[in-house]
Amino acid sequence: MNIPTTNVRYRQIASELSEPGDIRSLHLSNGKTTIELFYLATLCDEAKIQSSVILPFIDGTDGKAWASRFTSLPGVRDVTRQSGAARMLLYGHALIYWGPFVFAFDANLVLNDKPLQSSIETSIQGPQSSLSENNGTNLNLIRHQYASPSLHVEYHQVGRVSPREIILLYDDAYCKRETIELIRRRLSEVRVNLVQSAGQLQIHMTNRTHLLFPSMLLTERPDRIAASLSQGKAVILLQGSPISLIAPTTFFDQLSAMDDIYNPYWFTTFLIFLRYISLLLTIVLPALYVAIVSYNPEVFRIQLAFTIAGSRAVVPYPSFVEVMLMLFMIEALVEGSMRLPKSIGQTATTVGGLILGQAAQEAGLVSSIMIIVTSVVAICNFIIPINTLSYSIRFLKYPLILFATFLGFVGVVGGLFLYVILLSNHRSFGEPYFKLPGIVRVKSSSS
Repeated sequence: MNIPTTNVRYRQIASELSEPGDIRSLHLSNGKTTIELFYLATLCDEAKIQSSVILPFIDGTDGKAWASRFTSLPGVRDVTRQSGAARMLLYGHALIYWGPFVFAFDANLVLNDKPLQSSIETSIQGPQSSLSENNGTNLNLIRHQYASPSLHVEYHQVGRVSPREIILLYDDAYCKRETIELIRRRLSEVRVNLVQSAGQLQIHMTNRTHLLFPSMLLTERPDRIAASLSQGKAVILLQGSPISLIAPTTFFDQLSAMDDIYNPYWFTTFLIFLRYISLLLTIVLPALYVAIVSYNPEVFRIQLAFTIAGSRAVVPYPSFVEVMLMLFMIEALVEGSMRLPKSIGQTATTVGGLILGQAAQEAGLVSSIMIIVTSVVAICNFIIPINTLSYSIRFLKYPLILFATFLGFVGVVGGLFLYVILLSNHRSFGEPYFKLPGIVRVKSSSS
């Protein structure tokens, strides 16, 4: 039967949890002993509580025999000496009071434990499943991909108001001890009330918050995680997030796709070459347009220079304004495609882009050459396989445009040189960002 609200223990637990309306309390007796049961109905699997707690208890066994059998079940802990046991209700546990003893039974109702379909890092030949929002399922997927006896699994928590479980994975045979110590220290230094996504955790784990390039690699693919573990990297899983963090990472990791190891050598080489050329074009092409049109038209052959000048004859403002106008339209279309419902997002942005581009060119607001440049920049940016690096690259072209506006071609070269210096100076958890991928050697047993 339900415990009356005047019960001291019920009032104490309800008070600690701010009088939740979904708390359930039962007073059970089998004629030989009694227990008190508390749980949150919205977090717990009541069928599991019925089969594992209530039915075994009411079969008439005495208290000691029941307690001995109950504590042998998986997911049962003795929390008699643990302070703040009522908070365990918030994580899907049921509390059982038996005399002076308190037991916690894990009856968490998990609704987000199904592997998702890979939607961000798509692969043609590789596995199609991605991580789920449940750490237990994610660890299962990773262990099936990486069945190494030297794989270490560590549990941590972040968040002061609502702590989130974090799993730190690394292969002790390959990963550097200094890297693991640094990651542990960064996790312990996270002082926020709530962490809800892997991207948010990455920001708080990075000491310098205004970096142009990501210091960790975000991925949803278990096969990429397995490959990274074999390369001596550490992986962080956050409960409630289908995205994992990989550290340390390099610039070349951010430009690699999982299909690179599934495709033949020459085709992979061609795709990698295409990727780096696209990276250079999406950063440099708008700035080059401004520099050549405004300062250095002699770079082109005379016929091409006349063609560009003729297309810009009706444009009433400088090339800098023309470039910024078109890039603003592209950025707005990209953001609009992400925010609109999937059923109309692609159609609306495609039609909108075609109509706006044609209308702007016919009205004389931009030149036809500028529309080609903008299209190439947008397409090349989409070729970058890792989303976080793609966001950084979308920003990098704007300082170069500013340099080109005031200094011409020299400003473009100087801006690129500055970017190379920043990349060379950047470190990802102690590793150089421009470190070339190499062979990872197994640690000797003496180390």
